[in-house]
Amino acid sequence: MSNIVFEGKTENGLGILIRYPTESDLQAMLNFINELSAERTFVRNQGVVFTLEQEKKFLDDHIKKISDKKIMQLLAFSDSKLVGVSGVDMKDRAQSHVGYFGISVEKDFRSKGVGSKLMEIIINEAEKNLPNLKIIVLTVFANNPVAEEMYKKIGFKEYGRLPKGITHRDKFVDEIYMYKNVGEGF
Repeated sequence: MSNIVFEGKTENGLGILIRYPTESDLQAMLNFINELSAERTFVRNQGVVFTLEQEKKFLDDHIKKISDKKIMQLLAFSDSKLVGVSGVDMKDRAQSHVGYFGISVEKDFRSKGVGSKLMEIIINEAEKNLPNLKIIVLTVFANNPVAEEMYKKIGFKEYGRLPKGITHRDKFVDEIYMYKNVGEGF
């Protein structure tokens, strides 16, 4: 499989390159997750500071799981800066046909088409490379209507909601559960 899966422009004209992660991305990925965490944006790790050792373990694990076709993960770069990360992690056992979707975009690159393009590419790559994938699920913070609308736009549907299921900036907000069928016959 080729390392680069997209090189071009977003709908908004921003030049980006989307590719699979490599070991050389370690520092960029550490900076990226720690910036998101410090921002306390719509991510589960709010205020957590990750170490280089923790991020190396994460990256090594993900590179192996990509090779084993258990996950898909892609990184988006603009002018060599990591600006977005997205993945689909396959569940196991009786849910081995379900993939859990996640995406994060760097603050200065939101609303510039990075998230939409990254979602389109990761879903296509996941469908091609994760043989058991039939359903993609995700959760979204209810106080993040921009993300919720983006997910709906590409075919995700709400199937449930956990009232006050997520803490965001020290407040409880609903967690919205969404899904998209991707496999044949689903």
